[in-house]
Amino acid sequence: MSKMSVCVLWRLLSAALAGILLFNGFCFSQTVPNYSFMHQATSAPAVSYFDYIIIGGGTAGCPLSATLSQNATVLLLERGGSPYGNPNITNLGAFGKTLSDLSHSSPSQRFISEDGVISARARVLGGGSCLNAGFYSRAEPRYVNDAGWEGQLVNESYRWVEKKVAFEPPMKQWQSAVRGGLLEVGVHPYNGFTYDHLPGTKVGGTIFDVDGHRHTAADLLQYANPSGLTLLLHASVHKILFRVKGKKRPIAHGVVFRDASGKKHRAYLKTGSKNEIILSAGALGSPQMLMLSGVGPADHLEAHNITVVLDQPLVGQGMSDNPMNAIFVPSPNPVEVSLIQVVGITNFGSYIEAASGENFAGGADFGMFSPKIGQLSTVPPKQRTPEALAKAIEAMEALEPAVFRGGFILEKIMGPISTGHLELRTKNPSDNPSVTFNYFKEPKDLQRCVNGLKIIENVIESKAFTQFRYDYLSLPVLLNMTANAPINLLPKHANVSTSLEQFCKDTVMTIWHYHGGCQVGRVIDRDYRVLGVDDLRVIDGSTFNYSPGTNPQATVMMLGRYMGVKMLRERLQR
Repeated sequence: MSKMSVCVLWRLLSAALAGILLFNGFCFSQTVPNYSFMHQATSAPAVSYFDYIIIGGGTAGCPLSATLSQNATVLLLERGGSPYGNPNITNLGAFGKTLSDLSHSSPSQRFISEDGVISARARVLGGGSCLNAGFYSRAEPRYVNDAGWEGQLVNESYRWVEKKVAFEPPMKQWQSAVRGGLLEVGVHPYNGFTYDHLPGTKVGGTIFDVDGHRHTAADLLQYANPSGLTLLLHASVHKILFRVKGKKRPIAHGVVFRDASGKKHRAYLKTGSKNEIILSAGALGSPQMLMLSGVGPADHLEAHNITVVLDQPLVGQGMSDNPMNAIFVPSPNPVEVSLIQVVGITNFGSYIEAASGENFAGGADFGMFSPKIGQLSTVPPKQRTPEALAKAIEAMEALEPAVFRGGFILEKIMGPISTGHLELRTKNPSDNPSVTFNYFKEPKDLQRCVNGLKIIENVIESKAFTQFRYDYLSLPVLLNMTANAPINLLPKHANVSTSLEQFCKDTVMTIWHYHGGCQVGRVIDRDYRVLGVDDLRVIDGSTFNYSPGTNPQATVMMLGRYMGVKMLRERLQR
């Protein structure tokens, strides 16, 4: 498939992922907070010194830096720009535009895994919370116990986050029908609205307020001590600096970063036994930065002419992404535009969610979560040239809006068990690394997908869902229509409705919950310190062995706050 075709499909796809997601038509912009500590990296001195240097102003980096700034000097380096004043981030109706923006200044950086699944990583202050579906739900208690976290501090940290960014969503017809369907088919009990991860059916939280305004991890910087924090935007870190000569172990002591003009800057840790560098660059960025800095598999680093600081073969291993599969259901009746609000947490490891609307994308782009995908699927896969797709989109404009009414019911599996790996492509930190997730490599993952799809089929056929389905559209027709959509770059098989296993494999998508690469017990210890080196930690989703709850963002934000509090406690125990 040509690069041009891939770009077109991504634009289709990205609006799509808008689809799972959101309200439509809001057109106000967010008030820019008065962050006196936020500057462009071009204004930074050539050399500077801090108690803590945090690489990555994302979902973990923002709460972490806000917390540490209360009693230390903190430098927060973010490679992207500010989310504030950007209507493509703030306004729900423009959501698809963010993911389909392939420019170098886009808040979203597209990547395609070696599996053929199209995805995105954040390049903006606030990280993935500026791009995602907004669903907010805590980790299950077992996850907290397995991680060895302090339960009381975990709950306090969640509440600290929720005061700024979490809300109860509105419930209308489509979401209510899905909720009723889940209960009718046995996903019990009904737990009402809650942030907690509870088996059964519930209404979860959202980071969109009642006015349709997105609240991101960047809002948690309102907690920061302005005199203790320096935030630099468009600051691309190229490597972490280590002292190795005459040392038993490498000691992290500084970073090299470049500003938007390409000028090089250096930042160093001040003298002090409690001062540290923290990587919070995400599941792709953190293992990538360790490797670029000389910490990783020696043979791989040497192949890229990178000086080996520490041979650590487990950096980049254990990469996982929770596979998502969905079924589009055309509706004979009007439906509200809704984001993910209801979730069915099954007892077999699959989470059932839904989204609805006439045009999720709210613009000229279409994709796998736009109801218009049913029309795009009429273009045979081998004929999906940019010209053919453009012609199909033009033809859609003449169709009645009722053709596009409907929504998606989707399932995402827990875990997952299947894992892959990440490797460098180049020495340029701005380039995407190569990542393989090995979706459904483990049979149990595939079985969870199949079981989840069976629940979805039962929900579609439930009494509660009657008003939102056409009697003459059978489940095999719905499955084949979804499978024919250009949702990934994988080979397609005919009549996948005869095999749910094949449907899972052919229609696998991302819901952006990828994690791993710097896992606890393999690359870092339980205090998130990098094994084998001093004064360096990793605090973000790359440390997860499996994804927490139904959506990881609440726990990633909590972890930033949680570890910030713990590190300040250590600082005061000199």
